[in-house]
Amino acid sequence: MIEAFVLVVVKPGTEEKVYNALTKEKKIKEIYRVYGEYDVIIRVEVENIHELDRFHDETLRKISNIEMTETLIASSYRG
Repeated sequence: MIEAFVLVVVKPGTEEKVYNALTKEKKIKEIYRVYGEYDVIIRVEVENIHELDRFHDETLRKISNIEMTETLIASSYRG
């Protein structure tokens, strides 16, 4: 299992629209609207790197108001 955090920049004024579109995706376990350089942060769980690639290609790139993403793959968790 791979856990990744995706930092998302959207076109100004479309934050709510992108947020609502992302909430429908099953691979997204958490989603936050945030202030600062990024507009939305999502936590994604996928089985492998190929599934993460598909998530980027088939989900994120099809949302027209997303301008940029940065993906951080988590290496460990201590809760």
